[in-house]
Amino acid sequence: MTNIELYHHFREQNKDRARLLIKCPDQPGIVSAVSTFLMNNGANIIESSQYSADPEGGNFFIRMEFSCLDLHNRRIEIEQSFHEVSTKFNMEFQFLYVSDVKKTAIFVSKEQHCLMELLWEWQNGDLMMDIGCIISNNENAEQLAKSLNIPFYYIPANKDIRAQVEERQLEILKEHDIELIILARYMQILTPNFVSHYPNQIINIHHSFLPAFIGARPYERAYARGVKLIGATSHYVTNDLDEGPIIEQGVERVSHHDKVDDLKRIGRNIERSVLARAVKWHLQDRVIVDGNKTIVF
Repeated sequence: MTNIELYHHFREQNKDRARLLIKCPDQPGIVSAVSTFLMNNGANIIESSQYSADPEGGNFFIRMEFSCLDLHNRRIEIEQSFHEVSTKFNMEFQFLYVSDVKKTAIFVSKEQHCLMELLWEWQNGDLMMDIGCIISNNENAEQLAKSLNIPFYYIPANKDIRAQVEERQLEILKEHDIELIILARYMQILTPNFVSHYPNQIINIHHSFLPAFIGARPYERAYARGVKLIGATSHYVTNDLDEGPIIEQGVERVSHHDKVDDLKRIGRNIERSVLARAVKWHLQDRVIVDGNKTIVF
């Protein structure tokens, strides 16, 4: 089955399914009110998860997935009528529709291991996203993109021309109606202006030596220190470099037997899997950002 066929099948299969994400001050009656609202609107709750940060004055989080006949034509009606409930409980909420497959852009530099993992899972249907384009400051991935009929944009980048580069990138993202940006080892720092266009919509991956080994040759310096654990962190991008809300992390134990190349190989494998999981959870609307942390259902 081609990816186009996968999209059509997925959209048809999920045309009557949606997700409701809620963040609000904790108080009695929230789950009852939301469940009753959905029932009264003919919805059947398929999955429900909730979390209370602190029952005494903290925030309360809900993710509900539900099905509802003729949902496409009833979206506006349901969202508007939910305002009565949301106002009563002072809710921040989103209705997200499963059949609306997210338009995604992948940014990559020279190393392609994370890109390859994303494309593999995308081809298998494990990452249900619509890849609008791949953008790179290196030409290495062009043939791979072309083989999959994904538009590829090679844009050389460095700190001296960062403003012009990001202006062009933003134009491309707008042309493709991009909703999610994945930094699959894209080795350029994004400016606050760029990040402001996609709040909590840019996912990055980096090794988990930070902040101990910031900068060049982190694996060599980690080896010299005799580290016993290496890992990777995937997070949303903010203006604080590599300090945005964490979505997923992974670690693996290493020993003195592992040389620098071994550490790099192990690190790449962790990066691939951690980034793929973080992207999958975002695509499935399982992540709610609360300040500089995340609730992942």
